[in-house]
Amino acid sequence: MIAGVRDCQVHRPSRMKSILYSLCGLITVIALCGFDTSRHSIPVDDIYDGGPGKDGIPAILHPKFIPAGEAAFLKKHDRILGIIQSGQAKAYPIKILNWHEIVNDRIGGTSVVVTYCPLCGTGMVFDTKVDGRKLTFGVSGLLYQSDMLLYDHQTESLWSQIKSEAVTGSLTGARLKLRPSTHTNWESWKARYPKTLVLSDDTGYRRDYDRDPYQGYETSKRLMFGVNAMNKKYHPKEKVIGIKSGKVVKAYPFSELGKVESPVKDVLGKTPIRVFYDRKTRTAVIRDENDREMPSVVGFWFAWYTFHPETRVFSAE
Repeated sequence: MIAGVRDCQVHRPSRMKSILYSLCGLITVIALCGFDTSRHSIPVDDIYDGGPGKDGIPAILHPKFIPAGEAAFLKKHDRILGIIQSGQAKAYPIKILNWHEIVNDRIGGTSVVVTYCPLCGTGMVFDTKVDGRKLTFGVSGLLYQSDMLLYDHQTESLWSQIKSEAVTGSLTGARLKLRPSTHTNWESWKARYPKTLVLSDDTGYRRDYDRDPYQGYETSKRLMFGVNAMNKKYHPKEKVIGIKSGKVVKAYPFSELGKVESPVKDVLGKTPIRVFYDRKTRTAVIRDENDREMPSVVGFWFAWYTFHPETRVFSAE
């Protein structure tokens, strides 16, 4: 299920809704949610209602931060999404992102949107400027290929997180710039960046952040929503780190990285890279030949594959 005000049950569209889709063509139930799908780059019938509705999962628009030493609500093994920008470090606890999915923020003087899709395990951070225009984002309550669809408050275009682009509305085809981020545990991040700021659990909303609304989902082979492409080489929730370099797309499954010494040296197209993997913290990071962290995506195997069926896959053998 998707976390919402009432923990709304996730469901596929009912048969009656499916009939409605056929009768109405492009004017689907999505339009009833207030989103204009007359312009789109994906099949509208592949957009599913996730349950809570528009803003039923409330994005954080005015985040509060606390020093690492005051983050008593975090345990050392709690997962966080970490960002370092212009010397400033921030940590976004997954236990908070599970309930909000989007944080509109600024770091190192740059406006960013921090996004997390619990159904795909994907934490991705983007610049919020598109063609010189600053956007802010909310949770649409809609899904494409089991992945969250954001919407921007300025035009109400829908944006696919993993595709990193607008898929309906006036901004269809516009892209978001992905920034490097690290999915790791709190102990590791705090040790590396002791002056990090931490997203406070004082969000303005009443949520039990110690309760995981997706308990058991990560180990189950079951998906809550169907996808158009599946590959059974790995468990669907196997963690991978994926990267795109030019026209080359490649995934590095954690189970494969755990079999070899870190870092793994590779070349994508003509770009030399090094993939670092820490078995203890299950943290993967990709760096270029100048040791700069490269934008990448950590998430479930099924999610990476369904959006990138052409992906190459690293094997330790």
